[in-house]
Amino acid sequence: MSFGTFSYPIPTNEPVLAYGPGTPERELLKKALDEHRGREVEIPMVIGGQDAKSGNLKRMHPPHDIAHTLGQFHAGDASHAKAAIDSALKAKEDWASMSWENRAGIFLKAADLLATKYRFKMNAATMLAQSKNAYQAEIDAACELIDFLRFNVHFLSEIYAQQPLSGPGMHNRMEYRALEGFVLAVTPFNFTAIGGNLPTSAAMCGNVVVWKPANTQIFSAALFMEILREAGLPDGVINLVFVDGPTIGEVCFSHPEFAGVHFTGSTGVFNHMWKTIGANVGSYRSYPRIVGETGGKDFVIAHSSADPDVVATALLRGAFEYQGQKCSAASRAYIPSNIATQVKDKLVAGIQSFKMGPPEDFTNFINAVIDEKAFDSIAAYIDEAKVSAHILVGGGYDKSKGFFIEPTVIETNDPSYRTMCEEIFGPVLTLYVYPEQDFEQTLELVDSTSGYALTGAVIARDRAAVELATVKLRNAAGNFYINDKPTGAVVGQQPFGGARKSGTNDKAGSMLNLFRWLSARTIKETFNPAADYRYPFHQ
Repeated sequence: MSFGTFSYPIPTNEPVLAYGPGTPERELLKKALDEHRGREVEIPMVIGGQDAKSGNLKRMHPPHDIAHTLGQFHAGDASHAKAAIDSALKAKEDWASMSWENRAGIFLKAADLLATKYRFKMNAATMLAQSKNAYQAEIDAACELIDFLRFNVHFLSEIYAQQPLSGPGMHNRMEYRALEGFVLAVTPFNFTAIGGNLPTSAAMCGNVVVWKPANTQIFSAALFMEILREAGLPDGVINLVFVDGPTIGEVCFSHPEFAGVHFTGSTGVFNHMWKTIGANVGSYRSYPRIVGETGGKDFVIAHSSADPDVVATALLRGAFEYQGQKCSAASRAYIPSNIATQVKDKLVAGIQSFKMGPPEDFTNFINAVIDEKAFDSIAAYIDEAKVSAHILVGGGYDKSKGFFIEPTVIETNDPSYRTMCEEIFGPVLTLYVYPEQDFEQTLELVDSTSGYALTGAVIARDRAAVELATVKLRNAAGNFYINDKPTGAVVGQQPFGGARKSGTNDKAGSMLNLFRWLSARTIKETFNPAADYRYPFHQ
C-alpha cells in the first residue's frame, strides 16, 4: 500500500546521438554490428517467463544481405497462443494489484537499460534485421522507445491524480483499474519503438498482454523482451509469441477473457479484426477495447509562395527515409506550376546523390525494403507506372543480393492515378502539378483523394494559405505539419495517430492512448449516512 503521492515529472526527450566520424557512439555501434553478425542466435518465445521452443525453426536474415543468417526463431502455433493467454491470466491478479510506484519502476529501469547498456546492441539489431541506417535506428529503437517508456509513466501518474470533487459529508474518489482479461498486442516490422510501446503501454496500466510481433521484427523484439525481464517484469505479464496472424486472431478473439487489442498494421487486417470481434462480442466478459493505427496515403501540398528548397527537402526526407516504410511517409505531392520545374530538378538531383546499400556502411542513405513480398509489390507499382505514367527519376530495382529498390518519383497528370490513391509502403513518391491559382480547389482534391487520414503537410510562406489549408484539411490528417515533412513525430511533442481508414486516432505517446487501457471505478463514501427515507418536502 502506498503512503504518498509520488511525482513523476515530465521527462525530457532522449537526446539523439550523431554517429559522426570519430565519435565514441559510432565505434560502439560498429562493434555491436560486428557482434550480431559474428554469431547466429536461436530465439525462443517467452511464455510465463519461460523460454518456449517449438522446434519449428525459421531463418532470419538481413533484408539487404539475404545470404547471411542472423539466426532462427521458434515459430509457434495455436497451443502456444493458448499457453500465453493462460500464463497472462495467471499473472493478472498480482500484477494488477502491484503498487503503481513499483510497476512504474520496472519501465523506468527498462528505459535506463535501453539508454545505456543496451543502446548500441538494440540499434544494431534494428539496423541488421530491419535494414535501417544508423540515424533511423537511433531515433526509433533507442530514443523513441525510451521516450515512450518514460513519458507513459509520467502521463499515467497524471491520470491517476485526476480525482473528482467531494461535497460536504462525503469523499469521492476515482480508481483506474486494469481491464478484465488480457490484451493482445500486434506489432509491425517498421518501428522497434512501436513493437515495444504497444505491449508496455497496456501492461503499465496493470493489464497482462499477449504480444505478437511481425516475423521480420523478432530479432529486436526478443532483445527488448530481454531488457524487460532484466528490469524486473514479472513472469507472465507480457508473453512474446511467434504465431501467425490468422491463428493468433482465432485463438484470442474467441476467448471470453479477451479484453482488447493494441494494433499497428494494415487497414485490411484491422478491418478483419474488428469484424471478428464484433461477431464474437456476445461471448466476452466486457466490450473489448479496439485500438489501431493502420495505413496512410500521406500528402505534401505546396503553395505558390513556397520555397522550392524547403519543398524538395521535405519530400526527399519525408518520402525516402527508411525507404518510405513509415506509416507517415510522404507518398503524394501537389506542386504548384510556378515552382514545379525547380522542385522537380531538386528532387532529381537529390535522389541521384543518394547512396544505396547496406546500413553497415554509414554513408548509405537508402537501404533495403523489408522482404521479398514487399519488394515484389512495390516493383509492380513501378512497372505499371513505366507504362501509364512518367518516371521522373529512379524506377530500378534488384533483389539478387538484397531487396533494393531505387527511390522513385512518378509524375502523373491524373490526380486520381493509382499511386496517388493507394498505399505502397515503399520508396515511391507520386507528384501532381496543379495550376498555381487553383490552391483552394487542390486542397479539396487532397482531402477527397484518399480514404486515409494519417499525416500531411502544407508548405507556404503566405500565412493566409497556411490558415486556409489548416482549416480545409482539418480531417485529412491526424498529424498535420506546417513547413515541414510529414514524418518524425516525437513522443510528448506530437502525439501520433490518424482517423478515417488510418485507425482509431488514440494518439500513441499521450494520455489519450493510456485511457484506453484503463477501466474507471467511482467510489463514494458518506460519513453521515441517512437513517430515514423521508425527505423534508414530505412534511
